[in-house]
Amino acid sequence: MRGIDTQVRKNRRRIFKEVANLAYNSTNLKDDIEALPYKIVDYDESEYQSIYRERSIVRERLRLAMGLSLRPENRPVHLTQGLEESNISEKYYEPPLMQVIPSACNACPENCYQITDKCMGCVAHPCREVCPKDAVSMKNGKSVIDQDKCIKCGKCKDYCPYDAISHQVRPCAGVCGVDAIQNDEKGRAIIDSDLCVACGQCMVNCPFGAIADKSQIFQLIRSLQTGDKIIAQVAPSFVGQFGLDVTPDMLKTALKELGFYDVYETALGADKGAIYEAKQYVNEVVLGELPFTLTSCCPSWAVMAKKLFPETIDKISNTLTPMVATARIIKQDHPDAKVVFIGPCASKKLEASRRTIRSDVDFVITFEELTGMFEAKGILLKEIKAMDELKGATGAGRGYGVAGGVASAIEECINTYYPAIKVKIEHAEGLAECKKMLILAKAGKKEGCLIEGMACPGGCVAGAGTNIKIPQATKEVNSFKEAAEFRIPPKN
Repeated sequence: MRGIDTQVRKNRRRIFKEVANLAYNSTNLKDDIEALPYKIVDYDESEYQSIYRERSIVRERLRLAMGLSLRPENRPVHLTQGLEESNISEKYYEPPLMQVIPSACNACPENCYQITDKCMGCVAHPCREVCPKDAVSMKNGKSVIDQDKCIKCGKCKDYCPYDAISHQVRPCAGVCGVDAIQNDEKGRAIIDSDLCVACGQCMVNCPFGAIADKSQIFQLIRSLQTGDKIIAQVAPSFVGQFGLDVTPDMLKTALKELGFYDVYETALGADKGAIYEAKQYVNEVVLGELPFTLTSCCPSWAVMAKKLFPETIDKISNTLTPMVATARIIKQDHPDAKVVFIGPCASKKLEASRRTIRSDVDFVITFEELTGMFEAKGILLKEIKAMDELKGATGAGRGYGVAGGVASAIEECINTYYPAIKVKIEHAEGLAECKKMLILAKAGKKEGCLIEGMACPGGCVAGAGTNIKIPQATKEVNSFKEAAEFRIPPKN
């Protein structure tokens, strides 16, 4: 569903736009929020066949978009409870970051095999013959699976000549590489926050839009309105996210129209990281005693490694992530400024909430959330006349936006500045593949390797807060990388 303008996506965008509208224009915040579900959900066009359910879901989405938590189901809590605490520029997220809206969850089947109407009732009935538990029988000339006996081995599906057997997997659980999706007592999805690494893939794969993360757009706008000097940094994957005709220079001008003082490329911090990680690999792996090293720029990958493979903690690069490195560059240039990171992923919100990073990064919003801000202000990016230049980063840093780009940048730096060193590169995309990679590394199968991990299949261009299809985003980032004045950053 990535890159498709589904109704779920339209709903999310509408919520961000309306919350941004509140921040920009509301003079009576409580009353205006109370009115929004009635404004958003048309009485005659309910998607859920229940206008009351749909408005209930909208209320919870509004709370999350304001940075508030969902209301409990077992006691009365007003829609606007906690609103005053959020109606300030300094407000940060109430943990947890990712939440399932119970009223929106469809309680999808977790893992089951079912016979569809494509069953031809064939004489061979191989589905029955290969089942190790006699779970398949014939009734009224068609195959039937006894779910109490079925062990979900999938042999019946493998041998069906008509592809008449469907394997149903809960979409959110199917893409969760750390098994953080659990069940409540009613069979609805819940997220185990102890396991969740906030990659957001469950959120973008739920066809009911039942999973959402918290937003900070309201607080960011409030800060802009108070006259705070706020400088934006845009992640390398920003290219093309706001329209294929919208150039980086046009985006910088549009961000200034929103009120940002200046705009930096996060690729600047990536450049610094590539040089540092190249040096670290040479000194600590090739010439030192570390068996392998892991890149650090993807927070979900690094957090997963720490949680599930604690023995790898000393092997995760201590290089600052591009977001933090760039924030420190900005605050060195502008000590009086606040910094907002504008990027593709939810996990950067989790990263920025750490105590050690809060002084560096003040706000984190996604490309999707920024689109809501542009829409609320009526800024049409295609009509923007570029008055600024967005430049400074090298191709190496800009390449961080796609899978393999981090390792490639580090490899180029090593080949250029340490030509006698032979580099062994590995990279994994998606948390399930990342987990497999770490299992192999733990078993001693990745000796001498520099291992790049990306939580999202495709890299940052596939983050949960992106706007366009992944292949197109990859193409745009690669083109922007090639357009850089310099291929790699200087060694110093």
